Amino acid sequence: MIKLPLKRGFQLLYHSLTVVVILFSLPLTAHATTRMAEPENLSVYLQQIIGSEGEYRNYKNIQELNRVSAWIREQMRLFGVNCSFQTYTVNSQPYRNVVCPLNTGNSTKVIVGAHYDVYGEQAGADDNASGVAGVLETARILAAEKSRLKQNIEFVFYTLEEPPYFRTESMGSFIHAKSVAKNKDKINGVYILEMIGYFDPKATQDYPIGLKWIYPSHSNFIAAVGNVQSRDLTSNYCSAMENLNELQCERLISPSFIQGIDFSDHMNYWKFDIPAMMITDTAYYRNKHYHTEQDTIEKLNVGKMAQVVNGLVKTLIAP
Repeated sequence: MIKLPLKRGFQLLYHSLTVVVILFSLPLTAHATTRMAEPENLSVYLQQIIGSEGEYRNYKNIQELNRVSAWIREQMRLFGVNCSFQTYTVNSQPYRNVVCPLNTGNSTKVIVGAHYDVYGEQAGADDNASGVAGVLETARILAAEKSRLKQNIEFVFYTLEEPPYFRTESMGSFIHAKSVAKNKDKINGVYILEMIGYFDPKATQDYPIGLKWIYPSHSNFIAAVGNVQSRDLTSNYCSAMENLNELQCERLISPSFIQGIDFSDHMNYWKFDIPAMMITDTAYYRNKHYHTEQDTIEKLNVGKMAQVVNGLVKTLIAP
């Protein structure tokens, strides 16, 4: 957990605004190249999401959840993407998703999302400030590259992914998935960013039973996880990563009964037969600080997080 003095907080706010202005002012010649994710931006987002020491964005601390969701909405506004709150009630308490459409005038849509709440009293740097930061940086780039998009993009930041509401209809992603299914939106796919910041080439990667003989023993790759319906999504993402020639990408296509396959918000879209995948560092199969107070910002690799974002951007701008 990083505690930001008041002066440092203002510096970060100023710096984040400056980054946005500078990056949006860069010229792009004939769309020959695509803007790239900036590790420095990701660091700023992470610090703003995590906030002050002693304030944890769990289901009991609605004030902190509201602070984070309001900051997300304002940051997206700076990118030129207007957001609304999707508010609902659980046990007489109000909770809200942040829904941010980037409309390009197309008839189909892709959803890019991450949950912003945490489990218990912890910073939740990898779980899941890293995913939220990744969605924000993806949004910054795609907003600037809007003319190149061939589908609408809806960025969604979910509440209540963590216990005690995990696997219940109170999850923010269930609320959102249900709403888009009811509206009969034409959704080409859903990309969920769930813990994308922990990499350790020296550590041994763990797996569900039976998979360690198939996948790398090292912990220096990003995983694209999906079911049979979402196999094209995982293939496209790993192909984009391969073309970038940066971070190794491993696909896992499996039924949901394999432990950990559906351990995030993508599972709620599966319930409505919407193709969805998870982009992840594999959570507790790699990061032993998962759901502990040791899940802190200095353990994350923002350089590799930027590479994860670059792969997603390349996937969504693909010709």
